[in-house]
Amino acid sequence: MKKLILSLAAGCMMTAAHGQQIQQKEVARIINTLAADNMEGRMSGTPAADRAAAFISEEFKKAGLQPLPGETSFLQHFTKYGISTSSTTLTINGAVKNWPVIAVGSSLNVQLSKDTATCMEVHVTNAEELGAVLDQRKALQKNVLVWLDPSLTGYLGGLEASFAGRLYNSLKDVPADTNHTAKHMVMVLEKEPVGAQASWSVEQVRSIKAREFNNVAGIIKGATKPEEYVIYSGHYDHLGILPAVAGDSIANGADDDASGTTAVIMLANYFKKKHPARTLIFVAFTAEEIGGYGSGYFSKKMDPEKVVAMFNIEMIGKESKFGKNSAFITGFEKSDFGTILQRNLEGSAFHFYPDPYPEQNLFYRSDNANLAKLGVPAHTISTTQIDKDQFYHTVKDEVSTLDIKNITDIIQAIAVSSGTIVNGTSTPTRIAPLTK
Repeated sequence: MKKLILSLAAGCMMTAAHGQQIQQKEVARIINTLAADNMEGRMSGTPAADRAAAFISEEFKKAGLQPLPGETSFLQHFTKYGISTSSTTLTINGAVKNWPVIAVGSSLNVQLSKDTATCMEVHVTNAEELGAVLDQRKALQKNVLVWLDPSLTGYLGGLEASFAGRLYNSLKDVPADTNHTAKHMVMVLEKEPVGAQASWSVEQVRSIKAREFNNVAGIIKGATKPEEYVIYSGHYDHLGILPAVAGDSIANGADDDASGTTAVIMLANYFKKKHPARTLIFVAFTAEEIGGYGSGYFSKKMDPEKVVAMFNIEMIGKESKFGKNSAFITGFEKSDFGTILQRNLEGSAFHFYPDPYPEQNLFYRSDNANLAKLGVPAHTISTTQIDKDQFYHTVKDEVSTLDIKNITDIIQAIAVSSGTIVNGTSTPTRIAPLTK
């Protein structure tokens, strides 16, 4: 009984000492709004993403934040340039077919035809086979025509977004024309069976078009150290619409990363009342899921020498492998960021741990990476059991799978543990920058 009483007392210390200012009801309201079906999975660059950005902007406004210097709103707008299909001609046994065709890669002119010497055909009947084929796309010895079973129709949108080619910062960065000698992989939805002896040809002409994106960012200007920045971030985009499972096709992204975005909004409200010494930047990134373009753009606008720390928050919706009152920090060993946070929680039941999944390379897989590469102590805080999460990147990543109380406690722990960094009495050591 004595041990139980001591445990409960320790668990209450953080709340009693600092005041429970992160409200569970508000956490639930925000995360339910971001992960609602009417947000349609928040695919970056879509009207659904614009609706999410508008909601986050309104929350920042209510919190009393100001736009970033030079911006007229909380939207940090940027343009990328990517591939758009101009025309496609698919011919099978002399007949033109209007079937979906997706060319993988950045070639602007793709031409394939039935020729066993230069092209192989693969019939894919399920998602596992499709994944195995796509894994080979960077080491092609021949052109590959992938016939997709009609059951894979729901994957077309995601394939188009993920594999149509990279995005460029400006038109001048786009190659005048891509290598015609490159090996191509082309996927065709097989609406009718195509026999092994059928003749066919595919020609696709593509062009480069602008794609518009928005980060959402606001600041609280520091009282005494305004030129030193602390960043709290998460990404608000997700995968949009996926193949239907039991009639559900919306990838709600409740854990990934409505949970992290909710934390950013709650922290903005928390710190607005604290009159921080350092300037605090709160940012919800777009386009993390398609290459980290939002954080990449944001990072180029920052002077990394002025950024003291970055708290990137990614997937905190479920209990970590260490149990409740815990989270892990990616790249824990790369600076004393985590040590500072844990020291500030001394006497509480909450504990930050090093990343237990080093083989997953999570440190360079989230939005902290762009600033970490420049030497900023930029780390991601997470609880995801990435090796066993069955809902990751599926339509089942719903609010109903999350522990809202645990999310609330984690946000409170982040708020309290970052206090000495915010007030200017602690400064994390720098990360060794990556050299090109």
